[in-house]
Amino acid sequence: MAKLKSMDLPIEGMHCASCVLSVNKTFGKIEGVEEVDADLAANKLHINVNPKKISYDEIERLVKNLGFELHSDEVTLRIQGMHCASCTMNVENFLIRLDGIFDVKADLTSQSAKLRYDSSKVDMDEVQKVIESLGFEFLGIEGQIEIDEEEIYQHDLKDKLTRIIVGIIFTAILMVLMFSGWDPLMGLIHGLNQSWKTNISAMGLLSLIVSIGPFIYISLPILKAGWNGLIHKNLNMDVMYSMGILVAYVSSILGTFGIVLDSTFMFYDSAVMLPSFLMIGRYLEARAKKKTSDSIRELIGLQPTSATAIEMENGQIISQKEVSIGDIVLDDLLLVKPGEKIPVDGDVIGGESYVDESMINGEPIPKVKHDGEEVFAGTINQDGVLYIKAKKIGKETVLSNIIRLVEKAQSSRPPVQKFANTIVSYFIPVILTIAIIVFIIWYFVLGATLLFSLTCLISILVVACPCALGLATPTAVTVGVGRAAEFGILIKNGDTLENAGKIDVAAFDKTGTITEGKPEVDDIISFGISDEELIKLAASVEQNSTHPIAKAIVNKANEMEINLYNTSEFENVTGKGLKAKIDSNVVVAGNLALMEAENIEVSKDIVDKYHELEKLSKTIIFIAKDSNVKGILSLSDKIKSNSKTTIEELHKMGIETYMLTGDNESTALNVAKEVGIDNVKAGVLPETKLETVKQIQANNTKKVLFVGDGINDAPALTQADIGVAMGNGTDIAMESGDIVVMEGNLENVVASIQFSKKVLRRIKENIFWAFAYNSILIPIAAGILYPTFGITFNPALAGLAMAMSSVTVITLSLMLKRYVPDIKRKSN
Repeated sequence: MAKLKSMDLPIEGMHCASCVLSVNKTFGKIEGVEEVDADLAANKLHINVNPKKISYDEIERLVKNLGFELHSDEVTLRIQGMHCASCTMNVENFLIRLDGIFDVKADLTSQSAKLRYDSSKVDMDEVQKVIESLGFEFLGIEGQIEIDEEEIYQHDLKDKLTRIIVGIIFTAILMVLMFSGWDPLMGLIHGLNQSWKTNISAMGLLSLIVSIGPFIYISLPILKAGWNGLIHKNLNMDVMYSMGILVAYVSSILGTFGIVLDSTFMFYDSAVMLPSFLMIGRYLEARAKKKTSDSIRELIGLQPTSATAIEMENGQIISQKEVSIGDIVLDDLLLVKPGEKIPVDGDVIGGESYVDESMINGEPIPKVKHDGEEVFAGTINQDGVLYIKAKKIGKETVLSNIIRLVEKAQSSRPPVQKFANTIVSYFIPVILTIAIIVFIIWYFVLGATLLFSLTCLISILVVACPCALGLATPTAVTVGVGRAAEFGILIKNGDTLENAGKIDVAAFDKTGTITEGKPEVDDIISFGISDEELIKLAASVEQNSTHPIAKAIVNKANEMEINLYNTSEFENVTGKGLKAKIDSNVVVAGNLALMEAENIEVSKDIVDKYHELEKLSKTIIFIAKDSNVKGILSLSDKIKSNSKTTIEELHKMGIETYMLTGDNESTALNVAKEVGIDNVKAGVLPETKLETVKQIQANNTKKVLFVGDGINDAPALTQADIGVAMGNGTDIAMESGDIVVMEGNLENVVASIQFSKKVLRRIKENIFWAFAYNSILIPIAAGILYPTFGITFNPALAGLAMAMSSVTVITLSLMLKRYVPDIKRKSN
């Protein structure tokens, strides 16, 4: 029976006995949960679980579904020395045993481990001891120490390369000795054999003397790691490698001295060549793995380290000085010269220039920036001078948020990895069993020589490797997520990456998604007051809102240079409009439903005019003062240029489309017809969108992708199988949705699905090739071709083949760096 993990999880949101009962009842039905006790007074969830059956992420999801929140501290540990799936599993399996640690995710590609834990219970010194006892180097906590990644990488490569060179040189020397027959010790050894009645091989003794130093030097990292594995009762790949290497070398020594074996068992050259080839594989693997993380390093490299701070008076610079990024505070004035990186998120207050924002939004065409425009940290000022005021600094900038999201996504795991991890957990015991059985069959059943039988055993131990399986998923996820970010697509986790390619229905909000979301006032129709007064009343109420319609009306007032009234008792009536008081008068601005809700009479003439404008797909806002309609405003919202293309591409993929909007049915139908959307639900409130998504999921058992602005559509985004938040500049809703599309580029919704399918396909290809290597080479190593073709598998070549399996998988993943989604290829 699997050992249970006891956790006391901080939980927020429980406020009564029924909350406690709800939590206990829900978890009581979950497989893998043996005991649950929600404590209202302590705000704790005590739970005993089987970690193999339910993960911390699943526990957190269940708690969120109940309307509560789990809280834990998070930290990223930097670890050096993990080189296969067994290593990451060891780190996870041993750290999770510590009291107070709830979740561990070790990442092979970034050489790190993310912990979610209770800081009041966990001692980081104890964590360090566990990591070092496993044979790895604990570099420290990310963010608390300066880690020179390049220096560590270069030192590691140099160490591996030195061992490889030593191995190749001495392998060549040993091969010359073995095949030349030259032996200066021949006479001495012959005399000793005669005197001591021994059977020492002179050639073997010379080979032993030549090889022992290089063998220990090259094999030491592998043997130490194997020994650590045995100490922790953990069969990892280093245990298998160590067994293969030691069997080869010890057999050679026994053959040299005629103990049990004879001189035919001397293969010192192979014994030195084998760890050398293993080291070649790790060298190539280390270089390839570094390339998989290039995207995140490039993003981090975009962050500027210094800036030019200025002081201005009457529009003139009176002083300027170079400052560190860390010294900048909000509202500081900064000068950005041509060719420099913009240091912070801010507003342009002077100057004009084109700015390259491709690293933020994936768009290759630079944007012109002038007074009032937003600029973002890490983007590049091209040809003019800009004066900016800092609005977001440090970790609050859009670039920092992107880096954080990409790092989180790259360390996450899609469900398909569970399959690979399950195989890895059984792989090594199965291979050891196969190796022993093959040895027994050849030597004891088929009567083969001991040399041949040992060769088969060593080759099986060395060629069989789950490393490629362990690398299949994380390398593809790391490269794929990084590549998607280059196109302005932020995929938040592995589940999303896997599931986005499996959707059946794509549902869209209209305003700001299908349309530009920037409506403009078209018609001003007033009753009993001037047009200017109507706009003044409407804009005075709307100035309290950030809704696109409100902004359009306020902009119209600004264009007409109208000074607005002060308002009080402002109220946002969800899905209907706004109310406020101007002096003692109640002013209402909203749709027909709001007029009805407020019992405001709308005459037949006004209703007729309303329907006339509605047929033109315009949005109509009624303005009433003290229960009397004073006029109506019509607004139109331009459809995005790529909306139709996006819907067409979704249809080609067999995906059904919906549009859910709070707008009137006539407008909604006209927009849907123009872009080709299949189904329309108009006049729906945010909570109605949520229910509609649920209904589609329940009635059709289909996976639904919902696309919205990430703020008003949060309930539907959360309910959908995949939520896509359309981000625009600094208003990007980083925490909403599973995918964030920068700059609101609708084509990227299709591109994200294509990315998902491509990455998932590459993961499956990686897993196939990892299986193919083992499925083909293990039987060959076992000698299956020997009876018919006389072919055997040299252990050293087996080591090289094993190494190439990992390199093949990483290389396939790296090919994703050149991937361009079909819709992007067509639009360019």
